[in-house]
Amino acid sequence: MRAIDLNADLGEYQDGAQQQMEREILGCVSSCNIACGGHTGDELTMRETLKSAREAGVRCGAHPSYPDREGFGRRALGIQPDALHVSLIQQVRDLLAIARDLDVSLAHVKPHGALYNHIADDLDLARLVVGVVKDTSSANGRPLALVGLADSAAKQAAEEAGLAFVGEAFVDRRYTAGGRLQPRDQSGAVIKDDHDRLTQALAIAAGKPVTTCDGNTITLNAQTLCLHGDSPGALATARAVRQALSEQGFTICPPNADLQDGMRD
Repeated sequence: MRAIDLNADLGEYQDGAQQQMEREILGCVSSCNIACGGHTGDELTMRETLKSAREAGVRCGAHPSYPDREGFGRRALGIQPDALHVSLIQQVRDLLAIARDLDVSLAHVKPHGALYNHIADDLDLARLVVGVVKDTSSANGRPLALVGLADSAAKQAAEEAGLAFVGEAFVDRRYTAGGRLQPRDQSGAVIKDDHDRLTQALAIAAGKPVTTCDGNTITLNAQTLCLHGDSPGALATARAVRQALSEQGFTICPPNADLQDGMRD
């Protein structure tokens, strides 16, 4: 039986209705990435999201970003490497401290927004992020994997360092012919039609080509599919994708079964 991981970026809201939606999304996914203060999130949202994920049996990871709450981590910042390293370490450690208090073990780190896109092509920056993952793994008690864009500099940097890498693709984002995410400021970058989201999810999971923003096709080598928690219709998409994948014979489970389960016994 084929297997695929479904993940969602969560812990990004303080509004009660949005938090409830995130809890319902947790019923559809097998992994989640929790905002830890860089682009959004605070101690309360981290704690509540970790608790909800633990109750749902969903594997947890950190979702750090450029320290850019005003721009939601989606801007290119001229931050020096040393300052960025310190910020990312602190973000992950903040989530780790709460996770330990709740008896939850983290499984991975997935950078957010502009940082995620930059480490797809900037090998030096990818190596910096890999260093953060390795440095925080000791505090976690078990190795953390890096989640990033499939077939990218992030993967190369992780492999150089002997770090587990999980290639990711997106259900609701359009790709360029080069296998990169189409910039959000371009028309059509976010896939809004439910049918199109479902079609892309099934194609990626099955290793089949997807249509790019310029009408070409590419094949994405991904072990996990991301369902953005902040996209319109996110919950309906999560439910539909999970159901469709199950009907196609996929087992929905976290990637890299040799890693920790994300929960302590």
